[in-house]
Amino acid sequence: MRTVGVEEELLLVDPESGEARPLSAAILARAALDSADGNDPFEKELHEQMLEYATAPQSDMDDLGREIVRCRKEAARHAGEFGCAVAALATSPLPVSPSIGPHQRYQWMADQFGIATREQLVLGCHVHVAVDSDDEGVAVIDRMRPWLSVLSALSCNSPFWQGKDTGYASYRSRVWQRWPSAGPTEVFGSPERYREVVANMIDTGVILDEAMVYFDARLCRNHPTVEIRVADVCLHADTPVLLATLARGLVETAAREWRAGLEPAEHGVSVLRLAAWQAARAGVSDTLLHPVTMRRRSAPAVLRALLDHVGEALADSGDLEDARDRVAHLLARGNGARTQRELLRRSGGLRDVVTECVRRTQE
Repeated sequence: MRTVGVEEELLLVDPESGEARPLSAAILARAALDSADGNDPFEKELHEQMLEYATAPQSDMDDLGREIVRCRKEAARHAGEFGCAVAALATSPLPVSPSIGPHQRYQWMADQFGIATREQLVLGCHVHVAVDSDDEGVAVIDRMRPWLSVLSALSCNSPFWQGKDTGYASYRSRVWQRWPSAGPTEVFGSPERYREVVANMIDTGVILDEAMVYFDARLCRNHPTVEIRVADVCLHADTPVLLATLARGLVETAAREWRAGLEPAEHGVSVLRLAAWQAARAGVSDTLLHPVTMRRRSAPAVLRALLDHVGEALADSGDLEDARDRVAHLLARGNGARTQRELLRRSGGLRDVVTECVRRTQE
């Protein structure tokens, strides 16, 4: 059974006004002091209005779900000590002037990328799935490419930007694409080619190091995992469990295809970018590009195709029925973008949207 871990970036907000607050340094220091073994799950991020955590690797999805809820509650507890709250929102609905952290790396990014760094207050969910080797990892990355836009559609949770409705379900993903190293990749074919591409990117001097290679899916530098990076941070804590379930299914399915000698799909980066754009625009409320044909189909039809694609792997891990139930529940409830827009229609104000999302973050 492949292990899975999740990283989530949470927005720090004032619990009354809903405005983003730059308190990550103080919260991280307090969390480190409170950790008995020195292994607290929280990490610094580019902007001081963000707080990131990483779960421990899990084999059982129920255990992963409990770990996500525990980490969210711990983040809320630490933030509360400073009169702050956490919200699983992929962009701030209210206007914000992001504060860049003092780390030398972040200052280099601000100098190098200018306004793209200063405005990059977006919050994602990354899923790590264990692989046996770099050979398997690159083979998996090559074969997962067409399906990643579907995971993005499930996670959409950023319809608002600087106080306005963007018309997108995931505007975070559009802001993220400003990084020159972000997005889908061509087929690599081997670990050697993957490392050659990464080395060539670093040698240009445009990016600082391997950590700034922001592929939609990449080999993790520090752990034997494939890291899938396309998702918004999700409002409801059950959604990252669904993402992790489907991501593990995609990795296992791709590994089996590789071992069986099946070649990756030939979709080029230009078409994959269109699939990602359509997912960001529509979420699960309209049409998506079908990963096999790259033609428009309804979101439910594409999700059924994804479940069929990974069905054997999910059945073998005991996750198939749960995944089907979670997909059906998400389609009925909607993703975070739909929830945020419904909250705005009911309340009439983005402040109320944020304060309600604070509550739902810990449900």
